[in-house]
Parts: sequence; structure tokens; C-alpha cells
Amino acid sequence: MYILGISCYYHDAAAALLHDGVLVAAVEEERLSRKKHDAGFPERAIDFCLRFAGIKGDDLDYVVFYEKPLIKLDRILTTAVATFPRSLRAFREAMASTFNQKLWIKAQLMRKLGVTGKKVLFVDHHLSHAASSFLCSPFHKAAILTVDGVGEWTTATMGEAQADWDGKGSNAIRLNHEIRFPHSLGLLYSAFTSFLGFEVNEGEYKVMGMAPYGRPRYLDKVYKVVSVAEDGSFHLNMDYFQYHYSSRHTFNDKFIELFGSRRDPASEFVTALTQDDITGREAEAERNQYYADVAASIQVATEEIILKMVKHLHKSTGARSLCLAGGVGLNSVANGRILRETPFESLFIQPAAGDSGGAVGAALYTWHVLLGKPRRWTMENAYLGQAYSTGDIHAFLDGQGIKYETYENEERLLDRVVDDLLEGKVIGWFQGRFEWGPRALGNRSILADPRRGDMKQIVNNKIKFREPFRPFAPVVLESHVDSYFEGLPDPRDCYPARYMLLVLPWKNGMGDALPAVNHLGTGRLQTVRKEWNPRYYALVERFGQATGIPVLMNTSFNLRGEPIVSSPANAWSTFNKSGLDTLVMENCLVRKEV
Repeated sequence: MYILGISCYYHDAAAALLHDGVLVAAVEEERLSRKKHDAGFPERAIDFCLRFAGIKGDDLDYVVFYEKPLIKLDRILTTAVATFPRSLRAFREAMASTFNQKLWIKAQLMRKLGVTGKKVLFVDHHLSHAASSFLCSPFHKAAILTVDGVGEWTTATMGEAQADWDGKGSNAIRLNHEIRFPHSLGLLYSAFTSFLGFEVNEGEYKVMGMAPYGRPRYLDKVYKVVSVAEDGSFHLNMDYFQYHYSSRHTFNDKFIELFGSRRDPASEFVTALTQDDITGREAEAERNQYYADVAASIQVATEEIILKMVKHLHKSTGARSLCLAGGVGLNSVANGRILRETPFESLFIQPAAGDSGGAVGAALYTWHVLLGKPRRWTMENAYLGQAYSTGDIHAFLDGQGIKYETYENEERLLDRVVDDLLEGKVIGWFQGRFEWGPRALGNRSILADPRRGDMKQIVNNKIKFREPFRPFAPVVLESHVDSYFEGLPDPRDCYPARYMLLVLPWKNGMGDALPAVNHLGTGRLQTVRKEWNPRYYALVERFGQATGIPVLMNTSFNLRGEPIVSSPANAWSTFNKSGLDTLVMENCLVRKEV
């Protein structure tokens, strides 16, 4: 049986395909359309999933959408009436979008795939989130927490779930408590994202990266705009916001009176911690230090709210394991604190925790809960996208007249790449199926020597063309991670670490030896095991044999503002436009001509 899950028309559209309950393909539309955070109908993603399985649309048994458009329309109408006339412009735009696209998703899917209406199903947004985590996890029972901007009406849920692994029980997800729009932790964080000069739904991780450069001096001000109970339930003071009636502005003049003027998006972020010498730029550094302190304040407030929710959830369920989903699940600093500071023993977060992951959740909910099928699969890795054969790569390189070396012996290729790393070269690394979710996990990565203090600046400035404060991830052999990080449970069972969804403090000053991946005392690590990715593992292992440090610097293979590369043509374009020194695509190695 084939079930196709779909998410689209908000942000990060995606498609995911199950075959007899096993996830065989999943891809975000942006990887194929090359439009960052593409929210449109995921036509290319659907085509890839069908092509990968060798089927056509009418071979599908069910097509499942990740939310219920009519309930979302109810929220839009109710909110517009409650805030009229301020909502008039946003209401007109929402109605145009709703009636042009969202209300007709069933007809679109029927037309695109050639399926009957009986095959098209809809699953509640936060139920899709919950299923995307729990039904990918290895757990028999777990507590559930979903937190995002907004689904239909809901912005956060708490509940519990159980799984049938032997065909003798049942699968169930019960979301017992919810917080409803306009009170939203995701939208609160997005308001500060905009205030700090970043794009909403794109720059939230930049706020998280900026926060360590500041101190949470303004928590008292944050708690003027949001009040929090001991069980983690929260209530926003809507006098400071306007996202509930405006499509263009998230906060208002009263917010500015409290926090000051918005940071100029075009300004450079300079503080005493980002620059060795700020002579002549003292006023600029002082101004930016204020924004860093605001970033630290909203980040800490977010962490504290999540921790209260998680602790209450543990107390109310008694569960040993927690499944977390929704866009806020990508806050890897908060995730690290959950593991270190709450009673939960295990944590699972699906790599595409945001809206794109709803495509997976909707499909899995249909298979396991609606159809009652037992569990038989766990998401052990995120390599679910498109692969390109060596033949494909040779054909592209030859067709473009690009000079390259071919290595039939993988040992020799790895030796060559390690030699380049030791010489300070930066590598574009392209292999296998590309990753599901927003993180590059070793199949579409940029790699460098983490011991070099200048490497952070080189990659940010000359390759990624992005803000200098942005951190890079240390990829560590799973068997060695205990030597480098504190607060990690058994790394063999720590799924967030596999998916680069965890920030932890360095152990015994180890970060000092790895300045390129040391973000003011912490690292957003990725663990790698040989079974998941043997070539990537072998490269990190060989670098460790050469240096005594089995760690590499890893960041996504893309330029600022672009999706991560998917095809050989994307990889070549990024290599050509940037300061990358070496490009490895499967067994082909390309160097810049000097």
C-alpha cells in the first residue's frame, strides 16, 4: 500500500511517501524548485516520490494533507471580525490566498494525481506534527509536545501516545491540552526575529545564533509581553503585537516603546565578542550589544517556557520518553536543556520538525491510527531525498567541459580529501541521497578543519557570504562524542544529536582546541555512525587518525539565501560562485584552477 503525505501553502512545502508503512522518500519542494522555503504546491516533490517508487498517481491508496483548511478558514474569519477594521487588508489577502489555493487542495490533488475524492484525507495540523515525531520514534509509549506558530487554531499541544509493535494492541495519540491562537510561542519568537532585523520564518535560527553574544538582561521586558504559568501555559499581551490582524507587521509601536527601534537588517552585527578589534566602532558595537542582549532574553524566555511545559508534561504523564515536534522543536539550545534539566530519559525530534514534517506525520497517522497497522519502522537516518549516480555526475561534468579526477579506490579519495583538509582547504561534499529537513548531515555538506581559528571567518565571509556570528556544527564519531560534550545520554539512542538538533556545552575545555566549531562554549553537534553513512564516517575517522581529533566542521552546502544543493548542477554552481577549494561528488574530485 502506498500513502502520500502533503504539506504546503504556508511555508516549507513537502511530499513524503510511505510503502507498507515504511517511509521510502521525503523531500521539501525548495530543494527541487530552488526557491527558499517554497510554500507552493509541491509538484516537483510529488513527482520525485512517485518516480522513486516507480509508481503513478493512480497507484496511490491514499493522499493525506497535513491540516484542515476549513478549520483554518474559521480562524481567519473569526480573527478578522474580532480585529476589524485593522484586519481589512490582511483579510483581503488571506481570502485571496484561501479561495485561490487552500480551499481547493482536494481538487488539486485529485487533478494532479488522478485519484478519486475518497482517497484524499485530511489530518489536523498538530496531530500531524505529533505523529511525525512519535510514529518515527523507537518508543512504545511517550509524552508528546508540539509547539509552532499556528496550525488551524492551535499553537501548542501536550499529550501522550502509545504504539503497537506486535499487532496485539493499538496505536493512539491523545492530545489532551492545547494553547490557541493568537497566543503562540512560535509567533512570539518570530516577532523578536523581525525586531532583530531578520526575516520571519527564515531568520529564527539567526536569533538563536546571536543570543550567545548577549546576556538576558531584558527578561523583565519579555515577561511584560508574555505571562507564563507554572505548567508552561502562556498568554501573550496582544497590546504589543499585530500579527493577528496584519500580514506585514508582527509587532506595533507599543512594542517599540518597550524595546526601542528595530535593528537595521542591512547593518553589520559587530560586538566586542565578534571582533578582535572594535577601535573606531565602539558606538556601533554598543548598539549591537543591546540587540544581542535582547536576543539572549527572548531565547532564554523561550527555553524557560518550554522547560516548564516539559516538566509539567512529565509530571502529568509519568512517561520516560518525550517526542517533540513543530517549528520550535528546531530550537536546538532548548533541546539540549530538555535533556540536561528535565526528568525525561529519552528525547525524539524528527529532523524536519517544522511544517514540512507534517507531510510525514499525516501519512503515518493514516497508516498506523486510521488504518490500525502495527509499527515496523523507525527513522534511523534522514537520507530520504534524491541521489545521483556516478554516471549522472560524469555526464554532467563532461557535458560542461569541467576537468576532474576519478577515484575508483575510495581509500585514495579519502586520503586526498584529508590532505586537502589538513592544508586548510574547504571541501564541498556531495554523495548519496540528500537529507530530509533543514540540516546538512553529510550528504550535501561543506567540510573544513575545525582546529583552525580562521576557518569560521573564511567560510562565513568567502564561501557562505553570510553574517560573521553564525556558528558551524562539529560532526563527531558517535563512539567518541562522550570525550567532547557534556550532558549527553547514551549517544547510541540520542536521535536529536544525529539530526543536528542539539546544542551542548563542551567537556573539559575541548572547544578551545576546535575554535571553528566552538560557539562561545557550546557546539551544535552531529553524531555519525558507520551504518548510517559509511563514507562520511570513514572521512571523519581518517581525519581523526591524522590529527587525533575525530571531528570535522560541517555546514550546509549552499550560499546565503539559497536552499541546500540537490543536483550536480547546483553543487557546481555553488562551488563556482564561492571560495570553495575542492568539490567531491561521489568518486569525482574537482579543483579550482589557479
